[in-house]
Amino acid sequence: MIVYCNDVMLANHVRIANTFIRRLIGLMGRKCITEGEGLLLTSCASIHCFFMKFTIDVIYLSKDMNVLWVETVDPWRIGSFVKGAKHILELAPGTAAGFVKPGDRFTVMDINIIG
Repeated sequence: MIVYCNDVMLANHVRIANTFIRRLIGLMGRKCITEGEGLLLTSCASIHCFFMKFTIDVIYLSKDMNVLWVETVDPWRIGSFVKGAKHILELAPGTAAGFVKPGDRFTVMDINIIG
């Protein structure tokens, strides 16, 4: 899956965590997340970085994929509680910070649908 914000591609290899187990495991067990990678946690309003080895950029999204909040979360920390968050996108550090802001709209493209 590819994710765009303000018509700019943020990540071109985004996995979806759409079950309880996938959301629970998230990025745990990985050594890093590289530029262009991401994890979209659907039906999820909060995150933690317990047992993680790296920092991530976190984008809290509304039901309609509008940005509500953006932050960088370090290992062994808990993300913010963001009222109205329905989905969360986790990206490599530095991908979203300073570029994505509340009110921006995300576009998601599933490459499996193309061609």
